[in-house]
Amino acid sequence: MPLDATTQLVTLLGHPVEHSLSPRIHNTAFRAQDVNAAYVATPVRPEALGDAVAGLRALQFLGANVTTPHKEAVLPVLDEVTERARAVGAVNTIVRDGGRLHGDNTDIAGFLRPLEERGGDALEGAPMLVFGAGGAARAVVYGLLSHYRPERLTIVARRPDQAEGLAADLAAHDPDGALRVSSFEEAALSVRTSRLVVNATPLGMAPDRRGQTPWPNPVDFTADHVVYDLVYTPEETRLLREAAAEGATPIGGLDMLVEQAAAAYRQWTDRSMPQAAVYDALRAD
Repeated sequence: MPLDATTQLVTLLGHPVEHSLSPRIHNTAFRAQDVNAAYVATPVRPEALGDAVAGLRALQFLGANVTTPHKEAVLPVLDEVTERARAVGAVNTIVRDGGRLHGDNTDIAGFLRPLEERGGDALEGAPMLVFGAGGAARAVVYGLLSHYRPERLTIVARRPDQAEGLAADLAAHDPDGALRVSSFEEAALSVRTSRLVVNATPLGMAPDRRGQTPWPNPVDFTADHVVYDLVYTPEETRLLREAAAEGATPIGGLDMLVEQAAAAYRQWTDRSMPQAAVYDALRAD
């Protein structure tokens, strides 16, 4: 559909944004459904974030995505923020409603959807483990606590203070006292006894960290494990490949990437994203 005076715009606010796949994802979906909208990625330095958000209102953008380093800083400049976004302290999706801007975090739903499809009810209450304690881990931990109520949820991080901070921030959402903190050096037993293991670190991400893994001991995985890697480039990481070889169920980060985008797309368009077309476009690259 050609751009015209009625075309609605969506943007990505971040710095840097050059390598983002979001424009390809959403423009593919817009074209597939003849939605008169266009998605662009705009680099916004931290000191200009307030002006950029004000511009969304002034230019009547349909909405926006938010990425590093603005997910936390954007909260106070929005009119309304969902409970889940407030809980994890991060917004990745903005929806304009008239002159008001609403913030949400679709990373949580995006993370949970593939897990529901492949992990099923078997994960309810099961012991779980998350590698990493950064922004991605916050969404993961909140999602697992709220959806699965694990008997134990271990956060494994190289910086114990960061993991302790994450656990403290989400303590209000942990009524059963499931949260634990561990170093990588002491995590072997927790890995072996967890039903779900999630990599929320950048280890394995191409190009700089391709071939790396947060857990170089794949013999600790079994057919009872679900191993979920949030890294989406490459689609099959070393962690997933080695875990699958031991019989574990692998889930790749490309699924979360598409699902979190689909959740935002629904809020902007009131339509379900044509995911088959989106996967075809991403894999064509």
